Amino acid sequence: MKQKTSVTLSSDLLAQIDRDAGSKSSRSAFIEGILREYFKQKIRQAIYERDLKLLNEHAAYFNREMEDVLRHQAPIEYETEE
Repeated sequence: MKQKTSVTLSSDLLAQIDRDAGSKSSRSAFIEGILREYFKQKIRQAIYERDLKLLNEHAAYFNREMEDVLRHQAPIEYETEE
């Protein structure tokens, strides 16, 4: 459900919106699209920060696991071209 609202914008910003929206999109649709992208980005950033925090909190465990995996890895032998 959409609701009507009023927003006051500077004339130079409004002119840029009109240029970017072009004739394909109304001002409202253009601004709504930009706001949706903004909020999606905020959610993505929050997820990234949460994941990074978890990785950092458990980095020592992950490093021990990786060291264990590498100990079981077979040595790599390279053939040389002569």
